[in-house]
This record gives sequence, structure tokens and C-alpha cells, in this order.
Amino acid sequence: MTKKSFLNPAARQKLLAFASLLILMVYFSFASENFLQMDNIVAILQATAVNGVLAIACTFVIISAGIDLSVGTMMTFCAVMAGVVLTYHGLPLALGVLGAIFFGALCGFVNGVIIAKLKVPPFIATLGMMMVLKGLSLVISGTKPIYFNDTPGFTAISQDSLIGELIPALPLPNAVLIFFIVAVLAAVVLNSSIVGRYTFALGSNEEAVRLSGVNVVFWKIVVYTLSGAICGIAGLLIASRLNSAQPALGQGYELDAIAAVVIGGTSLSGGAGTILGTIIGAFIMSVLTNGLRILSVAQEWQTVLTGVIIVLAVYTDILRKGKS
Repeated sequence: MTKKSFLNPAARQKLLAFASLLILMVYFSFASENFLQMDNIVAILQATAVNGVLAIACTFVIISAGIDLSVGTMMTFCAVMAGVVLTYHGLPLALGVLGAIFFGALCGFVNGVIIAKLKVPPFIATLGMMMVLKGLSLVISGTKPIYFNDTPGFTAISQDSLIGELIPALPLPNAVLIFFIVAVLAAVVLNSSIVGRYTFALGSNEEAVRLSGVNVVFWKIVVYTLSGAICGIAGLLIASRLNSAQPALGQGYELDAIAAVVIGGTSLSGGAGTILGTIIGAFIMSVLTNGLRILSVAQEWQTVLTGVIIVLAVYTDILRKGKS
């Protein structure tokens, strides 16, 4: 009788990721006295909020055995559309928020239709969407940033601190609060709803799901639409943080998001993953980027390291699936 492991592979991956996060934080704390300064901790949390929300969006798609390379430019496009609603047309803040989420969901819906209905491979479909949204953001904005100076309350979405007003010793920005709210809601949807069940089912065995009579096309579109709506929230967070919609921003964010998802234990082949693991992965990416910047490591080498981390994370996933 073989001895069973105390932890399953997914739990071991999350534990390993969390241990890696702690090691990185200890290392950078000793390497630079500025790392644990309150301003720097807040900067890490704000960066994680944006990347983390994008990573949550990617988690749904990757669990369903898909991929979305357009999440970064989709985030930018949603920020630009919020600028159109609020700055160009002067509409109320609530409509700008809903507009960003709506246009994100619309882009995700288009991705889902192209992939599920037209049978275009997810890599190609979302790569094309990435370029389309990058171009549209530049065209709509006239290649210039859209500022939100005349929109009262917009910067409060990311920069103010509701928690800090209640607990002065804990000045967490609203962006972090929104990130954790999105994470909790996403975890509930993924683990306790029909959307989550079909997301896992599609990633585990799409053909079996189809043969059981489930409308695979419909549920794939739902997954990509949900992912797009979450990207809309990320667009609001980054626009509020910068107090502007930067149309040239966004490309490259998808790499950090996908890396965070894979580091957190979500399998690129689909069928396995958790929101908690993605959150840990997002913090690893933010802490690593911030620590390297504090140590004055060149941006080029930071990009190289991100690529290496993605390859290692994917290789770890291959080994884990092979053992299971």
C-alpha cells in the first residue's frame, strides 16, 4: 500500500508560491531598507491591485483551457471609454464606471464569439483583439491622454482609503479593497456557481461536456464575457490611479497577469486553478518588480526575469501534471 501525500499537487503549488513570496519579501527587506517603508508597501499594494484584477480575469479563461492575450489592451480600452463617457460627454461618475465594465464585457463577448462560434484558436483570436484594441484606444483618444480632472470622485476609486478613515493605522488604498472584493466574488463564482462548474468542466474535458448535451459555445462566451467585465474594473483602477486614461499603456500587462495565474497553480492546460493561488502569484510578481526597481535593476533585465519566471512556472505545471 503506497503512502499518500498529505497535500495534493494544487495545494503544494500554492504553499510553494506562498513560501516564495515570503522569501522574496525577506530578501528585499535585507537588501534595501526602503523596501518596508509604508510608501513602498502602498505602492506594491496598488500595483498588485491592477495586476491582480487582470490575473483574476485570466484565471477564468485559463481554467477553461483558453488564453487571453488582450487583457492588457482591453484594460486600456476600458479606461479610454470611461474617459469618453466622463470627460468628453460629462456624464455622471456611475455611468463612467458602468461604461468601462460594459465595454470590457463587450470585448470579452466578441472574443468568446470568435473563439467558440468561429472556431478561431484562442491565441490567434485574442492576439488580434489585442492589436485591434490598441489601435482603437489610440484612435478614440486622438493618441493623447484623457484626464479626469473635471470628474469629482474619480481619483477616489483607487487613491482614497475607506479603511484608513476607519482605521488610521491601516491606510490601505481603495484599489486594494476593490481588488479583494473582486477576488472574493470571483472565488464564489468559480467555486459555488454554475458558471464556475462549467468553467472547470470545459477545461477538464470539453468534448465530454459537449456530448453530455451542454451548450459549449454559450458557456465559452460567458467565460470570456465575464473575464472582459473584470478587465473593465482593472481599467477603472489604473485610470483612477493615474487620473488619466493613457492610450499607449496596457501592452505587456498580459504577461504579468498570465505569469501570476500560472505561478499560483492554475494549469495552462485547463481544468485546475484557484483565485487564492492567483492572488499569491500577483503579489509575487509585484514584490519582485518593486524589489528589482528599488535595487536599480534595469527594466530590460526585469523583463528578461519575467520571461524566465513564466517558463519555469509552465515547466513546473508540466511536472505537476505528469506526476498526478
